[in-house]
Amino acid sequence: MARPKTHRFYSIHAQEMVRVAATTPRATVGDPAANAQAAIDLAKKAASNGVDLIVFPELSLSSYAIDDLHMQAAQHGATVAAIARLASATAKLATVMLVGAAIPRNGRLYNCAIAIARGKILGVVPKTFLPNYREFYEKRWFASGAGITGMEIDLAGQRVPFGTDLIFAASDLPHFVFHAEICEDFWAPTPPSTNGALAGAYICCNLSASPINIGKARDREMLASAQSSRAICAYIFSASGPGESTNDLAWDGQSLIHENGDLLKESQRFRCEADTIIADIDVARLRIERMRNGTFNDAARLAGDPEYDFRRIAFEHKPDFTDIGLQRDLRRFPFVPNTPERLDADCYEAFNIQVEGLMKRVEASRVERLVIGISGGLDSTHALIVAVKAFDRMKIPRDHILGYTMPGFATSEGTKANAWKLMRALGVAGDEIDIRPAAERMLADIGHPYAKGKKLYDVTFENVQAGLRTDYLFRLANQNNGLVVGTGDLSELALGWCTYGVGDQMSHYGVNAGVPKTLIQHLIRWTIATDFWDLETARVLEAILATEISPELVPAGADGTMQSTQDRIGPYELHDFFLHYTVRQGQLPSKIAFLAWHAWKDASNGRWPRGFPVKGRNAYDLPVIKKWLEEFLFRFFTTSQFKRTAMPNGPKVSSGGSLSPRGDWRAPSDGVATVWLDEVKANMP
Repeated sequence: MARPKTHRFYSIHAQEMVRVAATTPRATVGDPAANAQAAIDLAKKAASNGVDLIVFPELSLSSYAIDDLHMQAAQHGATVAAIARLASATAKLATVMLVGAAIPRNGRLYNCAIAIARGKILGVVPKTFLPNYREFYEKRWFASGAGITGMEIDLAGQRVPFGTDLIFAASDLPHFVFHAEICEDFWAPTPPSTNGALAGAYICCNLSASPINIGKARDREMLASAQSSRAICAYIFSASGPGESTNDLAWDGQSLIHENGDLLKESQRFRCEADTIIADIDVARLRIERMRNGTFNDAARLAGDPEYDFRRIAFEHKPDFTDIGLQRDLRRFPFVPNTPERLDADCYEAFNIQVEGLMKRVEASRVERLVIGISGGLDSTHALIVAVKAFDRMKIPRDHILGYTMPGFATSEGTKANAWKLMRALGVAGDEIDIRPAAERMLADIGHPYAKGKKLYDVTFENVQAGLRTDYLFRLANQNNGLVVGTGDLSELALGWCTYGVGDQMSHYGVNAGVPKTLIQHLIRWTIATDFWDLETARVLEAILATEISPELVPAGADGTMQSTQDRIGPYELHDFFLHYTVRQGQLPSKIAFLAWHAWKDASNGRWPRGFPVKGRNAYDLPVIKKWLEEFLFRFFTTSQFKRTAMPNGPKVSSGGSLSPRGDWRAPSDGVATVWLDEVKANMP
């Protein structure tokens, strides 16, 4: 059934997003009329793709490398005529344009960015920093715009604002606010876009010419990424390309779109034809991040609150609130990079953070041994290999790690066998304690119906087993001068899927507490791929990775089906998605559903992390996403905070945050989820 495209939920504008483009036209040297036509063609194409803002290169109407031709009166007249034609020809387009041109004023010539919307010239921003070193001689032709504020200029039959004190804001789309600077401006120690962002611009744009030489593309990417991160903004960079004069220089047409340090889109360099890249900017993410970041507010205050120094140029954008798709790569696993190089780097850091944290805790506690319950599942496996590497580095024998299998009423032979194989392969001390006799005694003592022969597998039945396992581990640690290593992960803490107190919620050190379930499997795969282990250990780890996630507390059904965690509480891959956007970004639940739908609706679309099994590549439609989102919200905000309030120490691993009450997440244990659940009902179809 086709989705209802008219519902505001499907609109990027309703989701506080802006579609932007950076374009590199094919230049005609010194011919403003031809360059204006190229700009018109690109603007029309961008408008047909729903682009809200398109950024052209520096001096794009004349081309950059025309040297002393910049000083010719005929060139000035042709440029003004080209601006008038460009404004007239695009008057019916919704796309706002930033084009580059040299503008004479009061006996000076300025290198400018010109904002045009629906035929109106919104304003003209002159370049502040003029390079006059190496191949650049801009001070030969242009005057700096430094200090020019509050002025106006007559241009192409319109009276328009002129100065470096301009930011542009859509009156009918509050999150569409942008600032313009030009090339060298962002190479300066104090880029004008910094004050533009502090004044309220969420999108900072750079119209650049920027001839290419070896290594310069890396410098541009580094600066654009750094500025978008430092100023908590989107940064759009467009550089000159094909058709520009190669008299003494060459051009690669590099375009970049960054958001808060993340590269969203980049162009193919050295193309022979015009090129445009498009991405949807998540302004809500930027707005919330600025709100969270006290340093951003402090910087604005120390800069004298630039919002009072800037002129806010309003324009009516008339946004489209229908479904125009999403031009944005979304990671299905926000905690897991989907490029091999980033995945390797992040796994290296995550694993070593855990190892370092455990080493320090062992040293501070002055214990001789570590005690770990080994179930044959993902979490205990990962905790064990972290412990092994910690002891290897500390030159403590591996047999000082005491691993225990503790079979209960539903423990399968497969997981128990994997637990034993793993302990033997790693050379740790292994033992087994059958908890069933003690569990039967406790169930009988408390008068549970199971002790009288009834097959009642309720939460008490489950937690008797979970509690006994933890109780044994703590007493074994006492007996052996040891420390109990927790195995529970970040995803379980988010959902409250752990037994409180004397249960798997408690340990002496929660080494996995900052690691989500979806990352743990990749960490284990990474240790295999990087040859941490011998062949036998690697084989056991592969077998564990292929095992269904289960607490193994309830006996299998008549058909032999094991208890499945994800059948009961939902897919961890969705819950980790919800967790990231709730804790790290604080987004609206309906916005999280919108992002999840675009990320997960088509298993064949987008990149999967390296090594992710094909049979596990799932897709989810919107009703399923909504169902599990409501489950997540109820569990996270209502039923599980009291467990996190009393969680043991453990290292923060991801920038996505931890749930420690001493760190990233502090919330009342008796809160309710009403606000979040009501928002879902109000804003989702």
